[in-house]
This record gives sequence, structure tokens and C-alpha cells, in this order.
Amino acid sequence: MKNQPSSLRICLVSYRSNPYCGGQGVYIRHLARALADLGHQVHVLSGDPAPHLDDDIGLTVLGGLDLYSRENFDQMPAYKRLKTPLNLCEWWINSTMGYPEPFAFGIRAQRFMETEGHRFDIIHDNQSLSWGLLHISRNIPTVATIHHPITRDRDIEVMSTRSLWKRAKAMRWYSFIGMQKRVARKLPALITVSHVSKRDIVADFSVSPDKLHVIPIGIDTTRFYPVEGIQREPHRLIVTNSADSPLKGLYYLMHAVASMKKKNRFVLLTVIGQPKEGGIVQRLVTSLGLSEVVEFTGRVSDERLVEEYARASVAVVPSLYEGFGLPVGEAMACGVPVVCTDGGALSEVAGDAARIVPAGDVSALETAICDLLDDRKLGVDLARKGVDRVHERFVWRQTAEATVSVYRRMIHSR
Repeated sequence: MKNQPSSLRICLVSYRSNPYCGGQGVYIRHLARALADLGHQVHVLSGDPAPHLDDDIGLTVLGGLDLYSRENFDQMPAYKRLKTPLNLCEWWINSTMGYPEPFAFGIRAQRFMETEGHRFDIIHDNQSLSWGLLHISRNIPTVATIHHPITRDRDIEVMSTRSLWKRAKAMRWYSFIGMQKRVARKLPALITVSHVSKRDIVADFSVSPDKLHVIPIGIDTTRFYPVEGIQREPHRLIVTNSADSPLKGLYYLMHAVASMKKKNRFVLLTVIGQPKEGGIVQRLVTSLGLSEVVEFTGRVSDERLVEEYARASVAVVPSLYEGFGLPVGEAMACGVPVVCTDGGALSEVAGDAARIVPAGDVSALETAICDLLDDRKLGVDLARKGVDRVHERFVWRQTAEATVSVYRRMIHSR
């Protein structure tokens, strides 16, 4: 048996790492902290946007074109930036309606590891699943996390429109999935965040279940916790997803609120974030006559977010599919009664600490919300169960310890 150092030199590889938006960015930020707290040396290799990390965690940002930032969106990159073949290729794929970031970042990561790879005992990829990563894995022990198979996003988006043109655009956008499937099959070990995700990865990516390790994500209970001294408003709902993506199910929640309004049932819905100008969500608010009962907060601070949770009587997670479901865990950690769908792993995260309804069922969503608004004891009961469930099951230290166990197995197998 090979001797393994007690302190590992770990490189977390993430092509997109916004620390406050999207499960992948949250994952990198907190996993890096938890691994460092266990005594390991952690370095993050990231594309833009980069994570916010503590000073004891190394960070290298591999600059790409960052075509999806607010500053660069719909802007032609400067000519001098397109002189390199990789940048030109990235821009061309984007211009032809593809999504180039995982592929392009993988090539940059491969080049970085050719000179710096000796610094690390293990490479941990955060769902880029790129050709470059496959090359890296031939020289350095490598594992990858797949939060959920992106095939589910693609299929829901394609089925949500009757327009052949929009369907063709979606299929082109998600064409990188072919690369991810092939890379996932060739990597020796994969981590995923729920049993539902494991089942769906096996089905959609044709990956052997034997090499998939289920390690749930933690919830940051220093950021999400019950706030004392703020009174819950009896008719206020909260949802933390303002996205226009069909996957997130906001369409169904808006229709449920509209149905309640027609029945003279007064509710207020706080939507954390801001939808696209003129997008599906904004058009829905207008067409359903909800302007007076739906408010969008825009981007908010951590403090404001937990205060909004404290004001709300019910948190709603209407997603059609989630590989884990951070919004459910975060709401439970804040002591808010939760209504969520059974989309993907949401019911796996919620357990018996939430009201669970079928995904895409407006009537069931409306009924569950009204039940919780009307039954204060039920709400208090679920809120208590939710806080307990998060503190027992979704702890970042546990996530890090289980992840290190996979690392050591991979290093030993080389």
C-alpha cells in the first residue's frame, strides 16, 4: 500500500465560480474552505467569474473571453483578443449559438497543469468534464463532481417551447453535452450530490454506478439561520429564483399566485433577484396582472436575504428539476416553512421537513401554499424539522471528509 500524506495538496478546478449565484459556485467556495479546515492545502483554478476565497486558499484565474458577463454580453471582443486560436475558437462557438466555456477552459487548464501539475496530489473538477480534463487525468489522479446531468436542463428547455427554431437553438447550445458524456465515462471516479442525480447520471451519461460516489452538499449555517426579532408577515411568500429558465418553474408559481388572487386570496410574493428585462417572467407578471403583489428585490446582501426569509411565512421552490436543491436547504436553515416540488432531488433534501407537490402542478402548488398559510402550527412544525434536518445531514465538514476519502482512494489506486 502506498504511503499517503496526511495533508493533501488539492486543486479544485472550476470553469465558472460565482460564489453567490448557482450551486456550482457555492460548492467551490465552501468545499475549499471545509477542505482547508481539515488541514489540507487547497488551490482553486477558475475561469471568470472567480470565487471569493479566504487568504489561506490559493487562487489562479485563467482568463478567457468571459462572454457571458454583463460587461461583455452581446459585445464583440477586441480584435487583439481574437488573435489566439483558442480565443477565436471560443468566440466562434458562441457566435454560432454554442456554449464554449467548458471546452475552452479545459484547454487552458490542461496548459496550466503541464507546468504546474506537479504541485498537486489530486485534481477535482467541478463539472467542466472537458477534453482538457481528460488529458490531465492521465498524469494526475483526478475526480470530477457532476451536480446533475445537464441533459435534464436541455430536455426541459426543448419541451417548453413549440418553436422549432427555439428548439434547434437549445440543442445547439447544449451540444457540449456530447463531450461531457464521453469524458465522464472515461474518468475513474465521479462524485455527485444526491441519489437522484446518481440515478439520472447513470441513465443519461451511461456511466457505471460503481464509480459514482454520493456526497451531499453542505448548507452554510453561518449565513443561513433563523433571525430573531423579525415578525413573519402572514401573507408573504418568498422564492429565491428569478431566472427565466423553464427548469426553475417560476412560471407555475406565478400562475398559482394568479389563481389565489382571482379567488380574493391576498398574498405577496417576494422574488429575490431580478429577471431579464422583457423576459418570460416579466411578461408573466404583466399578463397575469400581478404587478401589485409581486416584488423583485434585485441583488441583495447576505444580511438582507436572511431578513427576507425571516419576514416570509412560506418559502416556495417550484423547480421542475434540481440535482440537489440549495434553496430548499437554505430556507430550512432559516427556519421558514417550505413548499417544494418533487423535481429531481428536492424531496430527497426536504425529507419530511417540507410540503412536497408534483413538479409542474399549479393546483397542488396553490393548495400546499394555502395550507401552510392557514395552519400556523403545521408551519412551525415544519420549520423546526427543517432546521434540525440541515444541522444533522447537510454539514460542510461532513461533505469535505467524505470527499477526501474519495481522493485517497483515487491516489492509492494509481
